[in-house]
Amino acid sequence: MTDYAEDIKKYTSSVNEAAVKGLVKHLGIALRSRDSSLVSCSDKTELDRVRDGFMKKKLALTDGDDALDSALAEVCTKMAGDRSKSRVTFYYLVAEKYGKLAQFG
Repeated sequence: MTDYAEDIKKYTSSVNEAAVKGLVKHLGIALRSRDSSLVSCSDKTELDRVRDGFMKKKLALTDGDDALDSALAEVCTKMAGDRSKSRVTFYYLVAEKYGKLAQFG
């Protein structure tokens, strides 16, 4: 099994282990395939899906698309050195940015 917490530690000082487990559970089947377990920052359709499905629906964020897209770009920049951007790490960093980790753990 992938050690998501170790990957997340590359980008943030403290890791909420319960939130990581909750995110893994939430993502479920998406983590089974290598392709769907990664986020592609160069794919606008992918980022729109993260914005609409995760940020708006799961995190219940009501910011406009431009603000949410800007937050996604920020996470993409933070993870720019990582060719394979783990979906768990990406979602964790988005949830952390908005103070929403508690809803996963």
